[in-house]
This record gives sequence, C-alpha cells and structure tokens, in this order.
Amino acid sequence: MKRLKVPGAAIGISHAGQEFSAGFGKTSLENPLRVTPDTLFQVGSISKTFTGTILMHLVETGDLDLDTPVRKILPKFKMADPEVEKRLTTRHLLTHTGGWIGDYFNDFGNGDDALQKMVKKIRKLPQVTPLGQAWSYNNAGFNIAGRIIEVLTGQPYENTAREMIFIPLGLDMSFFYPDDVLITHRFVSGHQKIGRKVQVARPWAIGRAGNCVGGVVSTVRDLLSYARFHMGDGSTAQGEALMKRETLEAMRAEQVDAGGRGKMGLTWFIKQAGDLKIFGHGGATHGQQAVLNFIPQENFALTVLTNSDEGGIITDNALKWALEAYFDAKIPIPLPTQKTDEELAEYTGRYELPLSAFELVARDGYLVRKDIPRGGFPTPETPAGPAEPDVRLAFYENDRLVGLDEPRQGALCEFLRGANGKVNLMRIGGRLHPKVG
Repeated sequence: MKRLKVPGAAIGISHAGQEFSAGFGKTSLENPLRVTPDTLFQVGSISKTFTGTILMHLVETGDLDLDTPVRKILPKFKMADPEVEKRLTTRHLLTHTGGWIGDYFNDFGNGDDALQKMVKKIRKLPQVTPLGQAWSYNNAGFNIAGRIIEVLTGQPYENTAREMIFIPLGLDMSFFYPDDVLITHRFVSGHQKIGRKVQVARPWAIGRAGNCVGGVVSTVRDLLSYARFHMGDGSTAQGEALMKRETLEAMRAEQVDAGGRGKMGLTWFIKQAGDLKIFGHGGATHGQQAVLNFIPQENFALTVLTNSDEGGIITDNALKWALEAYFDAKIPIPLPTQKTDEELAEYTGRYELPLSAFELVARDGYLVRKDIPRGGFPTPETPAGPAEPDVRLAFYENDRLVGLDEPRQGALCEFLRGANGKVNLMRIGGRLHPKVG
C-alpha cells in the first residue's frame, strides 16, 4: 500500500472454521476515517456471481433452463446480429461467450425501468466473434441476465437479490443503493493516480442499471459469509436449506476455456495450483479494486478490498501470497523468452475496443503495450482517466504471452488468428481486442 500509494484496504480470511479480518489505511484522502473490517467497499464484478447465484436458484426451482433462448423469456429482445438474437441463452451470458462488444455502461436513473432501458441499448452493440465461439469478458451480458431475473420474478433485481441472497445469508452490510451506504455507514471513496498525485475518483455511484453487473457494496466479513455458503451444502449459517449443494457445485463446473484467466464456470473463474482448485472473481469500479477467492477442499476463502486503481496490483497478488503462506502452493508462471524484431513484426500495431485501446511496439525482444486511455465508465460521457504505464509482454509459447511489469506482471494474454492465418485479435485484460492497424 505504501509503495503504490493505496489509501485504504481491508482483508478477510476464513479457514477451517476460523475467520480473520483487518482494515488498513484511510477511507478517503479528502475525508479520512480509519478502514475497519466493517468498512464498505464497492466490490464491482464480484456482483456477477450474485446474479449467477440467483439464476441458478431459479434453475433449481424449475423457473429457468440455462439453455432456453433468451428470446423466449424476453420476447422483445433484440441484438445487432440476428443469429445471436435467435440463439443466445443464459448459459452464454454466464460464461461470457456472447461475442459482442461487452463494455457498455450508462445511467438510466434510479427508476425500476433502468435495467429495461439498458437492455434496449445493448441491441446496438456490434458482434466481434460468433456466438459461443470464443471467451471474452462481457459486462453487458449481465445486464441481460439481470433483466431475465426481473421478468422471471416479477420484481426489481435488487429486491430479488435481497430476498434470495442478502437476507437469508445474513449479509446485513451488503447494499446496492448509495442512499443505503452514504451518511449512515463507514464507506470508502475510490482513488486514482494522476501523475504522482493521488486524488479521489468521481463519480462514486455506477448507476442502477449496473447493479446486476457490478453494483454490490459490501464488507470483507459479508463476502466471507457468502464464500462459506458457496463452499457448503446450500444451507444458511442457521442451518436452513437455501439451495442444493449440487446447484452450487454446478456453478463451479468448467464450462469454457478463458485463456490466461484459466477456466470459466457459471460466473466463477477457475484456477489450478498443484492439487488445489481455486474459484474466484475480481471486481473494479471507479477507483476501487476487489477480489474474492475460495478453495472448497481446504475450507478456505480470501477477500481483499481496496480503494485505489493501483489496488489491483494488491488484489492480483493476494492469492499468490495466501497460497504460499497457507498451502506452500503456487500458480505456475510460464518462463518468458525474447524474440527478434522481425519475429515480433506481425503482432505490432493498434488494437481497440470502444472502452479500451492500445498500441503494441517491438522493443529489445519484447512487445510493449502502450495504453490509449478511453472513457465511458460509468457513463458514455465519462472522460478518459490516466494512461496505464507501459508494460512489456514476453512470449512463452506460440501466440501466448506473459506480462513482465506492473500492473500486468504475471498476467497471461494471447493472440487469435483468422481463417487466413493472420493475427486479428488479442485477448488481454479478459477482452478480445480487434487489430485495426
């Protein structure tokens, strides 16, 4: 935290029936309070696992089939690609295999129709890869997933999340709305580094339409309770049956290959460290970074919440530190190699999506990723933030690379080729970026 100038963080560990938690630093540089284990953070995309859990609850009760076309649930559903519109299923949504540009954020107000309005906008997003063909992280797919919940339950997404998850599991410090958080509870502000200066990141809220995608605000203690539920038999802490063990285990079954991110279950990412199978999800909002990981075979869970964009370096390394400290285990990191500029030439150029873009240049045997900042979160009008530092990327096998520098040190990425054999996509940061020049 000191080296990265991260103002505040909280950590929680649950292991073999014991729970440990602690807070460090300050909630905000402008209005500082001490961070405690009960301080509220935005957990970002960890929220997607709540959405997935609700949908699996509906599968269990017979209200949903993951392989039924979305069009049968949402009769007016539209997409830019007619084939996707016809064949898209909930399983595609929960496994990020929809194939269209997945990063679109907007604020449609706080009314109960916010999510419905968002889904109408998603229909304009262009397709990048054919449906189900390739994994690429897709935020917008979870807007659709949240809307499915609203239609099947006949009430707003947030009401269902409280009734099915928050209340039964005793997650008393988990919320969606800023009105529930601000003033009455201790919460953090996000931060970003502009040059050498760290400042509060604004706006704080992401908009109601994003609640099913990344809107949960919670504490490390509540997230540990949530992880214990997912590692258990489907009962609450009071022993009341909420879901079947088999349903929770089905969420952890491998569905697709997520490239450098490991395998993808139904919302959970899956990694292997020796004999240990690790399930987890990260989250990022405007100036906040979070992670939740758990290992059912060891009855172990770890969550780290931070209030800085730079905190992603902490959350990325937290699992590595925990595996070494508790289990003397490691997630293998491939051995990088250098290439000649001639070998690197076919990979260099510009890659871009509406919300993220970068240039790859050859330098000293490596590819260097030069960030091109784009705005668009939490609304299309939000200006671009600071550029990410240059990162060297080294090949470890054909078309596969590993990051050598922070904030992507150890991150795995890969190139995909078209039918003509030429490089046409790069998957980095979980997204497939088309090569445009």
